[in-house]
Amino acid sequence: MKAFTVHEGLVAPMDRANVDTDLIIPKQFLKSIKRSGFGPNLFDELRYLDEGEPGQDCSQRPLNPDFPLNFSRYKGASVLLGRENFGCGSSREHAPWALEDYGFRCVIAPSFADIFYNNCFKNGVLPVVLTAEQVDELFADLYANEGFSVTVDLEKQEVRLSGDRCWSFPVEGYRRQCLLEGLDDIGVTLKSEDAIRSYEAALRTRSPWLFRSGAGA
Repeated sequence: MKAFTVHEGLVAPMDRANVDTDLIIPKQFLKSIKRSGFGPNLFDELRYLDEGEPGQDCSQRPLNPDFPLNFSRYKGASVLLGRENFGCGSSREHAPWALEDYGFRCVIAPSFADIFYNNCFKNGVLPVVLTAEQVDELFADLYANEGFSVTVDLEKQEVRLSGDRCWSFPVEGYRRQCLLEGLDDIGVTLKSEDAIRSYEAALRTRSPWLFRSGAGA
């Protein structure tokens, strides 16, 4: 998993409340569990004019000219700006997979669905909660200024903008540290690999019968 410390990136808008996970990555794309390859189908129903299917060459599909991610001014965006209750709906982990595979490292919104919020931290995407008023200000700046970018500092828990504006955001300490180090649940466990191996070796010596072929049958 990619670590997140300080990230400066172009901002793109998703200016609607209650964006659910089926909108982020539609159900037909959930057959794969490889964590990669979902970026071309992020917001598939909004992004394209036809119905997408797994394995389809998206480069040949007709784009929706009214969808912001298809605007040239947002090409290469790595920070997504959303509204209330972002990531609601089903608990599919494919949603942060698709966001990360597209290139988004951070999503800023006034609130997130709990499961989506947790899944983001486990997959290298930082969900930042700001007030509704601060998000309104960001949307105003975004629409008024092409090339609008922000700096998101997880170490200091700050979002920094032009004009010396700086807003703090909350994040639980354990989640923050895991993302700073680029550790998912497996990575956290593997930090104790030596201790686990020592325990298993001692257990094998202390209780060898547990490791005999057919033990417990």
